[in-house]
Amino acid sequence: MSVRLNETTTIVDRMVNFFVEHEDLRTKQWFLSNAPGPLFMILGAYLYFCLYAGPRYMRDRKPFELKNTLLVYNAVQVLLSWVLFYEGYKGGWGGHYNFKCQPVTYESDPISMRMARAVWLYYIAKITELLDTVFFVLRKKQRQISFLHLYHHTLMPVCAFIGVKYFAGGHGTLLGFINSFIHIIMYAYYLLSAMGPKVQKYLWWKKYITILQIVQFLIIFVHTLQIQFQPNCNFPKSIAALLTFNAGLFTYMFSAFYVANYKKEAAAQAKLAAKKE
Repeated sequence: MSVRLNETTTIVDRMVNFFVEHEDLRTKQWFLSNAPGPLFMILGAYLYFCLYAGPRYMRDRKPFELKNTLLVYNAVQVLLSWVLFYEGYKGGWGGHYNFKCQPVTYESDPISMRMARAVWLYYIAKITELLDTVFFVLRKKQRQISFLHLYHHTLMPVCAFIGVKYFAGGHGTLLGFINSFIHIIMYAYYLLSAMGPKVQKYLWWKKYITILQIVQFLIIFVHTLQIQFQPNCNFPKSIAALLTFNAGLFTYMFSAFYVANYKKEAAAQAKLAAKKE
C-alpha cells in the first residue's frame, strides 16, 4: 500500500514540477492568465446559462432577433481572426518556425514576444466565442447546441489557457494559426448569414467550412504526432501527445457531424427527389 502511495506521490510531484518548470513568466501577469480560477468561473457560468438558466428563461418568450448584434459580433470576430492569423504568420509560421520541430522559446526578444502576445489574444478570442452559444440560446436555436458544440467551445479556452500559461510559442501554436484562418471564413459566413434571406440564398458553402475544420485537425494530428519520433526535439512530448489525442478526437467528432448533417441529408433529398419522379 505504501509503495503504491509513494508511486502516486512521485507521479503527482513530477506533474507539479513539470508545470512549475514550464511556467511562462512573460505572460504570468497578463489578463486572465495567472491562474485558471477565473476561466473556470467563466466556463461554469457559460455552461449553467446555456444548459439550464438560458433555456428556462427563454421557455415562454419569443426568440430575440439580435440582427444588429450578430452583424457587429461576427464582423469583430472576422477582424480578430485576421489579426491572429497575421500575427501567427509574422510571429513564427511565416518563415522562421520549423514545421518539423519548434521548441518553445521563453525569451523576451521582439519576435518571441509577438508570438506570446498572439497566443494570449487567441486565448481571449476563445473566451469571446462563448457568445456563439449564448446567442443560440437567446434566439432559441437549441438544435445548434450539440454536444460537439459545447465540448469544442468549453475545451478550446482551457487549451488556450494552458498555451498562454506554459507554452506561449513553439510547435503547438500551429493549431491557433490554422484555426484563425478558418475562423476568418467561418465568421464571414455567419456575418453574411446575419444579413438576412436575400444574402442567405447564396450561402451554399457551409459544409465546406466543416471540411476545412476536419482537414485542420488532420494536419495538427500529424504535425504533433511526429514529435514522438524525434528524440532530439525539445518540445514536450507529453503536451504533443495531448494535442495529438485532442486533434484525433476532434477529427472523429467533426467527421461524424459532417456525415450526420450533410451526407445523410443529401441522401434523404435524393431519395425524396426520386419519389417525386
